[in-house]
Amino acid sequence: MVAFSIDRLGRDDAEAYRALRLEGLMRHPQAFGASHDDEAVLSVEQFAGRVEDALIFGARSSVDLSLIGTMAIRIPTAEKLRHKALLWGVYVRPEARGLGVGAALLSHVLDHAATLVEEVTLVVGADNAPAFAMYCRAGFEQYGLEKRALKLGDTYVDERLMALDVTGRRK
Repeated sequence: MVAFSIDRLGRDDAEAYRALRLEGLMRHPQAFGASHDDEAVLSVEQFAGRVEDALIFGARSSVDLSLIGTMAIRIPTAEKLRHKALLWGVYVRPEARGLGVGAALLSHVLDHAATLVEEVTLVVGADNAPAFAMYCRAGFEQYGLEKRALKLGDTYVDERLMALDVTGRRK
């Protein structure tokens, strides 16, 4: 078991977050709506603005404090939509997978979301069985399937639409 801590990222984490995000986009382009090429042109300062304005959480190795995973939520500002958040930007470094990092990040983020919204939604690649299983274990339910949600070259990626009522997590 790898020792790690989880906290909300801040402006000082921009460079490490940028590197981790670009790694995820490069290694798993089918898992993200964003593309590596689109985000690689963004500066560290632009990532600092993103981190400052968003609810992005990171898992850090207790050994060297390096980021080993990230997960974020986005809450719409529109009055009729701000009762729910979208989970996005989920990535755990390969060497930290299977060690509980993703599940711990998810639990932390859902606890935080429960203080702000009633529901958390997400999309996950239909063929991403480990992530789908993790979300199901956390209580998410699939409510739809978007065929051909993403297109990478000539390949389409279907995405499962999932949701979880987080009001029961409120303390």
